[in-house]
Parts: sequence; C-alpha cells; structure tokens
Amino acid sequence: MKLVKLTLGAALLSGTAMSAMAESHGTELHFIMCGGEVRPADQAVVDAFVAAHDGVTVNLEAVPWGTCQDKSLTLAAAGDPPSIAYMGSRTLRQLANNDLIVPAEIDPATPYQPGVLNTVTIEGTAWGYPHAFSTKALYINCDLVEASGQECKAPETWDEMYAMAKGVVDNTDAAGVGLAGKDFDNTMHQFLNYLYSNGGVVIDPVTGENKLDSQQTRETLEFYGRLKDVAQEGPTAWERDQLKDLFNDGKIAMYVSGPWGYGQHNADINQLVAPVPHGPSGVSGTILITDSIVVFKGTGHEELAQELAKAITSGDSQYDLDSSWGLTPILDYEAMGMTDVYYKDGIWPNFTQGISTGGPEPLVEDFKSLQSVFTNMVQGILLDDDTVDNLVTEAGKELDEAL
Repeated sequence: MKLVKLTLGAALLSGTAMSAMAESHGTELHFIMCGGEVRPADQAVVDAFVAAHDGVTVNLEAVPWGTCQDKSLTLAAAGDPPSIAYMGSRTLRQLANNDLIVPAEIDPATPYQPGVLNTVTIEGTAWGYPHAFSTKALYINCDLVEASGQECKAPETWDEMYAMAKGVVDNTDAAGVGLAGKDFDNTMHQFLNYLYSNGGVVIDPVTGENKLDSQQTRETLEFYGRLKDVAQEGPTAWERDQLKDLFNDGKIAMYVSGPWGYGQHNADINQLVAPVPHGPSGVSGTILITDSIVVFKGTGHEELAQELAKAITSGDSQYDLDSSWGLTPILDYEAMGMTDVYYKDGIWPNFTQGISTGGPEPLVEDFKSLQSVFTNMVQGILLDDDTVDNLVTEAGKELDEAL
C-alpha cells in the first residue's frame, strides 16, 4: 500500500503547537474515551503527543458507553470537566447549549466525506471533530430468495424490495424483511435510512428548521405500512441487533445494518449486500452517524486539547482507526494521496455509495425526546393506530417541542 505519510511530530511542533508546548509544563489532560477500550490507533497518537510535549501527560480513561457520556456531562456541570472526550455526536447540542464545550477548529480544507460535518454542525458551527463513522446497507439472504423462486439481485427501488419480500413470504416459511420497531434508538435509525433514501430531511443543519412534516416522510411511513405485512411477527418487539439473529436463523430474508453485520452472519449464508433501495422522491442514501472528539470548556488548557483532538482525527492516524476497526471511511483518503485504500473493494462500495445522499443523526438537546418522535410515528403505523397523514403531522409537532 502506498500512503502519503503525514509527519505527526512536525504537525505537533508547528504553529500554535510550539506555543502550547512552552506553556504546558506539568499539564495533565484528562481524556475520557467512551466505549470501554482504547484502540491501538488512538493510543499511538496519544503516546506520540506526550513524547512531543515536555511535561504533558494524558490520563486516558476508557469508560463503557452505558455510563461514559453521563460521566463527562456530570463532571463538566460540576465544574471539573475532562479536557477532551470521545463521545457520540448526538450529545453535541446538549453540551453546546449548556456552554460546556468549545467549537472545533476544523480546517475547511479537510476532505471529510460528504455530509460528515453535518453530524457535528449546529446552525453553521462545528462542535466536535468526527472520529468514527458508520453507514448502512441492505443484507439479503440469497438462499431464501432463491428458495422462493426468485433471482437474488439487489433491489433498487422500494417496489422491487417489497416484491422480493412478498415472494419470500408467499413461497417459504420465512418473513421477507426484518423491521425494528421497539422503543429503542435504532428504530429511529432504521426509519431514517429509508427517509434519506427518499429525499427526506429532518432538521436543516444550517438553519435548524424542522423539515420532518413532508411528502417524503409520508411516503416513507406509507412504505413501512406495506413492509409490516411482509415482516416478522410483532416488529414493535424487535431492535436491529435482534434482527441479526433472525437473519442468522433463516427467519427473515433481508434487513438493514452496518458493515459489521457481514462478519456477524453465519458463514453458511449466501448473503448479498446492497445499497438501501430508494423511494419515489429520492435516490439511495443512508443515515450518517458519527462519534466525535470534543474539547471541554473551563480547563485552562483548551488550546492543548484542541491540538490533541486535531492529531487524533487526521491523516494516517484516522486512517489507521478506520481501517483497523472496519469503519466506513470518514475522510476521502484518496483525495489526500492515498492509494489501495481498504474501502474500494468487497462490500464497501455498498456502504460508501450513499454517503453523498445520506443525512445525519439529528442533533437535539434531548435525544430521548427525538427518539420518541420517531418511535411514536413508526409504532403508530406498525400497529395501525392512525393514518399516515395524522402520524406525520403529529410527529412534526412533537419535533418542534423537542427542538
């Protein structure tokens, strides 16, 4: 593999880095890493950073996801903020609105994949450095599709997807598609994959305007109403990770998941990966979800923390994380001069194709309220509680309240 190597030492010692070194003697940066582990790619950057800064130490604390974000928020609210943290980008609006973090100093020339910066941007200001990125695609069990008498090929449209699913239901003992409808965050995520594949928008990233109450949302919810007739029994009791188990057991023919799903499926399944099919008002897209590095306010060494954040989210450092962790590439590494990149072959084009037409996980202060907006709407159609028009109208009002 031919790579354009970025010299970390030179980057750290240039410009503001030199002044930061001069003022940083005896400084400890408290770095909270959500996820319960420190990836080797991140540890290597931290080690190089410490080596390049005399007197600086980094207290790198790995905390499980279940408690990590609350811990960071609690410390900051109590006046003892961490210097820097790796967190879900969904927390950014809450942190920013409460004046707990400082804006990210992202170089506008950084070649992020299309739409990635929208996952950390609120009304034009970026509040985090994107560091881990995921997109979604459709997994198809070709054994089930072929057993139903159909050719196993990627459906491009919702109508083609529905026809394939119905063929499986009519001619096998399996369900055609797995739907997530449980009171859980990936019920919203699953719906957004289809909404963004129909030209829909939830919140305008520049103006913050609520765009949910739309024709595109109505078409997407109507499609969900059709899919429930060819889905597994009781979709409101299922979340995405449980759909993986149904897929492995041969009980559903297809479902939407991330690139990690490929390696989680049974080796004896003849699986096909395809972009999310598109609706009548859009092209194939995907939800764009990131975790990001944030710099907290009030530590007295925000400049040094910004420098570490830039180092850990750039160049070879970021590429090492993406490629070793099996993440969707967060940067356009070819634009940076890299060749033989890992994501050009295999299943990866299915996960990169929809980036430019995808949309972000919406940023609101109260994520639970946002989740409820979508759960109420999706469960409403899955349970035949109300009409598409009423459910979308009500969801638009609920989102206004959440904003």
